[in-house]
Amino acid sequence: MSFETLWADESAIGRSPDTGGYTRGGWSPTEREATHWFLDQCAARGLSVESDGIGNLIAWWGASDGPGVVTGSHLDSVIDGGAFDGPLGVVSALAAVDQLRAEGFEPGVPLGIGAFVEEEGSRFGMPCLGSRVAAGVLSAEKALQLTDRGGVRLSEALEGAGIDPAGVGPSPLLERMGTFVELHVEQGRGLTAPVGVASSIWPHGRFRFTFGGEANHAGTTLMEDRHDPMLTYAMTALAANKQARLAGARATFGRISVEPNGTNAVPSQVTAWLDARAADTATLESLLAAITKQATERAERDGTTLEVTPESVSPIVDFPAGLRDRLVSVLDGAPVLPTGAGHDAGVFSDAGIPTAMLFVRNPTGISHSPAEYAEMDDCLAGVDALAAVLKDLAK
Repeated sequence: MSFETLWADESAIGRSPDTGGYTRGGWSPTEREATHWFLDQCAARGLSVESDGIGNLIAWWGASDGPGVVTGSHLDSVIDGGAFDGPLGVVSALAAVDQLRAEGFEPGVPLGIGAFVEEEGSRFGMPCLGSRVAAGVLSAEKALQLTDRGGVRLSEALEGAGIDPAGVGPSPLLERMGTFVELHVEQGRGLTAPVGVASSIWPHGRFRFTFGGEANHAGTTLMEDRHDPMLTYAMTALAANKQARLAGARATFGRISVEPNGTNAVPSQVTAWLDARAADTATLESLLAAITKQATERAERDGTTLEVTPESVSPIVDFPAGLRDRLVSVLDGAPVLPTGAGHDAGVFSDAGIPTAMLFVRNPTGISHSPAEYAEMDDCLAGVDALAAVLKDLAK
C-alpha cells in the first residue's frame, strides 16, 4: 500500500471539523481508534504484534526471536495538535516495510514497528509516559496514580481500554530492541533539506508553579488590599519570556488553572505549568532559578505565596555518534541537527538502547498546532530514507 493511501486513512481519524486539529489523549476514543487502525494494518501484513502492560505495541517482521531493529513513533497528540507529530513516524514505518518487501529484502534480524502510548503526556501530564514506564524510569505505582483533567486515574483509563493495570511495569519489549530509529517531523525551522539526522535532544522539564492568594470581592476590595495570585503569575510569565530570550533558551506557560475561577472574584489560587528547555543542563537550571527568583520576589510584594514543583525533568540526550554517522553515510551526507522537542527516542537512548532519529522537513516550523505541515514529496523522501536505514541496519 502506498504512503499516500496509508496517510489519507490514518489522518482521517479524529480530525476536528472545526479546527482541523487532533485531540488524541492516551486511551481516549480517538487514540484507541488510531491504535486499532494500526493493528489492522499489521494484521493485513501478517506481522506478529506484541504488547506490554501499559499498551505499547511492536509489530514484528522477519526472525521470530532475538534483538532486532525497531522503528516507529506514537499515535497520540497534544490538545488540538497537528497531523504529523507522531503518526508520520508510524505511517512511514509501515510504508518503509512495504517498500522493502516489494524489493524482496529479507531482514537478517527481527524488524519491528512500534507504536508507543501517551508520548505527548497531553492527558495525564507526563511526557513519554509509555516509554518511561517501559524503561522503568517511572514506577507503575506512580504512573497508575496519575489523573487527567477530569479526575480519571490512569488505572481507570486502562481498565476502560480493556488493559489490566496489574500488568503495568518495566517492559519485556525493550529486551528485543537492539536498535531504535524514530522518524519524526522536524518541529522547527532548523532543517532545510528534505531529511536530516538528529544529534541530540535538549534537556527539558515541566514545572508546576502554584501561586496562593486570598479570594475576595472584585468590586469592593481595594486594589491595595488585595493578595492576588494572578498578578504574581502574570509577572512570572513575563519574566519567563525575558529570561528565556536572554539565555537563548525556551520557556512557556501554556496551561493555567484558576480558583475559584469567577469573573467577579479575586482568585485564591493560580496554578500554572512551565515548560522550560535549553541546549545544556546548566542553562536550563540557571533559567529555572532566574524565573523562580523573580516570581518569589514578586510574591513577597503581592502578599502571595509560591511553590514550584518539578513534574518531569529530562536530561540532555546525545545520540550515539557511531550510529548517527552511520545513518548520515547511508543517506549520502544528510544534515545533522539537534532538537528542542522531547521524544520516546530520548527515553530509549537513556535506557541504553542504541538510538537514532530521522527528521522530515517542516517548511513552516509550526508544530503542536493544526497548521503543522510537511510536503508530500518530503514525506516520501522520509520513507525512502527510513527504508534505506532499516535495510542497512537489519541486513
